[in-house]
Amino acid sequence: MNHPESLNTLNIEHTQLDTSTILEHVIQAWTALQTQQPLVQCITNSVAANYAANILLAAGASPAMIDNPFEAESFTQISGALSINLGTPTTEQVQAMQISAKTAHTHQVPWVLDPVGYGPVLKWRSDITDELLQFKPTVIRGNASEISTLAGNQVESKGVDSTLNSADVYAQAQVLLEHAECIAISGESDFIVSKAWDAVIQVNGGSYLQPKVTATGCALGALIAAYTAVTPPTIACIAAHVHFAIAGKLAFEKSQSVGSFNVAFIDHVHSLNADRIAEYADLQILKSR
Repeated sequence: MNHPESLNTLNIEHTQLDTSTILEHVIQAWTALQTQQPLVQCITNSVAANYAANILLAAGASPAMIDNPFEAESFTQISGALSINLGTPTTEQVQAMQISAKTAHTHQVPWVLDPVGYGPVLKWRSDITDELLQFKPTVIRGNASEISTLAGNQVESKGVDSTLNSADVYAQAQVLLEHAECIAISGESDFIVSKAWDAVIQVNGGSYLQPKVTATGCALGALIAAYTAVTPPTIACIAAHVHFAIAGKLAFEKSQSVGSFNVAFIDHVHSLNADRIAEYADLQILKSR
């Protein structure tokens, strides 16, 4: 297994933080993803499993949807990264989540926690999310409402959909850095709150049609996990969000209807390259925390 801490991107926090430097490291991360094709264990929801697997394959990673407690420990140990998504948890699947999260923490396998639907309405899964935090996820990823509620704020949710703007939440998310290295908040613009850099990175782009495609956010969590297998957490989060933002932007230029947009989106996830990253990536470095 390749350990991301061995890559040159780890040293970015000791250099001047600017968008051109970040993009160089994003391109390095994308190249590493294509070269290493990391094995990503996904414990995800029934709605998202097929789509997340297809996105990972299109992006260059190798997905494995191992989500039962009888295989969880041994498989997590050989994985490059782990993605845990609370979208439709079953009792047996939750057991697998707990085993895999503990194993990832023990064996230093990077992992991503996606607390879908976190809040008082869905208390059982929210309690499970709270328990999983003890195993120190590398990244916590969610929409604005989920992240705000996880950070301790009272938010009215609309099922598992966000009712907040991601730009209003990244300051609240800072308290979650006691549990994770990065907090990734998706929305009209995406925000990456980085412990290592003591900064917030805004990623622009994409399309308003992306939320109209089932499991897009869940698949983004899986892609973040794939990138954490080949590069440190902050760059992994930025690279995954840039990957999605560019694919969404280019897909919308090709099609403005949901069905054909989705096909074009997966095509552009697959066809991303260094030149397109350099041309289309839209980043902003916000004030340090």
